[in-house]
Amino acid sequence: MAIRKIRVDEDPILRKVSRKVEVFDDRLFQLLDDMHDTLKQKDGIGLAAVQIGVLRRVVVVEYEGNSMELINPEIIEREGEQCENEACLSLPHRAGKTVRPKSVKVRAQNRNGNWCLYKGTDLLARCFCHEIDHLDGKLYTDRLVPGEKVFFTED
Repeated sequence: MAIRKIRVDEDPILRKVSRKVEVFDDRLFQLLDDMHDTLKQKDGIGLAAVQIGVLRRVVVVEYEGNSMELINPEIIEREGEQCENEACLSLPHRAGKTVRPKSVKVRAQNRNGNWCLYKGTDLLARCFCHEIDHLDGKLYTDRLVPGEKVFFTED
């Protein structure tokens, strides 16, 4: 396992659409393991493969002691609305207010290719939406509340 470099700021790869995972093999397992290590080292809760320069539809999430791997994820249900500050490992020391669903259901494959359902509410719903946006070449700054601007944080 290894810590991978996170792509930041205006790196053009962050604006590319990731490709569907078709092969579930040792290379995918290594990618997932490296993503978990990288996420833990950066003390984040979610990481998309594109953020480490790999254009595959792969996301890892570490939330409240749960470790999740979402391969080829898609949001299949959205409910409610939340308006909160959002940040990103690829845009360090910045945050901005966005509107996201209050809860979502996500359909995704696990590392063995089996389909699973995940439900997220509040911060976990925000995380799922944020990471899936990365797979489509979008950043949270594309979803800022009208009139809001990105602000700098102290972390």
